[in-house]
Amino acid sequence: MSEVEPLRWKGTHLELLDQRLLPDQMVYVPCRTAAEVATAIRDMIVRGAPAIGCAAAFGLALDAARGADLKAAHDVLAASRPTAVNLFWALERMKGAKDATAEAVAIYDEDIAGNKAMGAFGAALVPAGARMMTHCNAGALATAGYGTALGVLRAAHSAGKKISVYVNETRPYLQGARLTAWEMVQEGIPATLVTDNMAGHLISRGEVDAIVVGADRIAANGDAANKIGTYTLAVLAERHRIPFYIAAPLSTFDRAIPDGSRIPIEERPGEEVVGYRGVRWAPEGIAIRNPAFDVTPAGLITAIITEKGVVHRPDAAGVAQLFS
Repeated sequence: MSEVEPLRWKGTHLELLDQRLLPDQMVYVPCRTAAEVATAIRDMIVRGAPAIGCAAAFGLALDAARGADLKAAHDVLAASRPTAVNLFWALERMKGAKDATAEAVAIYDEDIAGNKAMGAFGAALVPAGARMMTHCNAGALATAGYGTALGVLRAAHSAGKKISVYVNETRPYLQGARLTAWEMVQEGIPATLVTDNMAGHLISRGEVDAIVVGADRIAANGDAANKIGTYTLAVLAERHRIPFYIAAPLSTFDRAIPDGSRIPIEERPGEEVVGYRGVRWAPEGIAIRNPAFDVTPAGLITAIITEKGVVHRPDAAGVAQLFS
């Protein structure tokens, strides 16, 4: 089990590790209301689809405990970020809970258990000595703990497979450079940080054996939304005939939408593109786009790894089988 704790439930309040400050500082932000949790999600104090879902569940539990308007709590949390479906899955599950706190804790515990199962399924796909590549952060920081894509890498490492990992920095918010690289160092997994635009060069030279990433929403046909730049990696993997895996829990599937064209893509503030932490490198007056996610078609995905098993060459029938 990773010692990285992105969320800490204290009974009277929720503590969230401020991921904006990593890797320089480890600071926990206390949240005592659903509105405070929603702000933390929107401001990316907490991020990663499963972690957002867990945080939202605790946000509702906080307002339930103080007798607040739960519809208002639901609405403010639902408006925090649009793409990660785990947020809406958790809010829907909490609606029917007789004991909101117990249900939130159950969601948290189930996420960790599911991540460990996912890691075991995924590790079986990783050859000994594999040179893996990952994008963004799908580790303990993006979940209740252990991780999805990084859970696969963690499990393979723990099994003695002697893997190494290329960590893409993940522009513009640097989740790979700041978060995934930090997790790899914490876990003692051999890793090398590269910029996003180095990936094609390394893959073309035969220096990458497989790619594994997480997801924020997966449509009924297996199309998957993940951090911007993921689609590029999937195209590269197809061109160079290396496996491209997605690791995600069942809560990331949105079977209400038929394909990836229906997944809402969050556009984040332009300030994230023109600079970072007070340093600006782009000229004033330049137009900016900042889509936070892209969609990888199911046809480019070798397999989706879940806590219930692996779907190879995913399609609508394969996704439906997971829920049968």
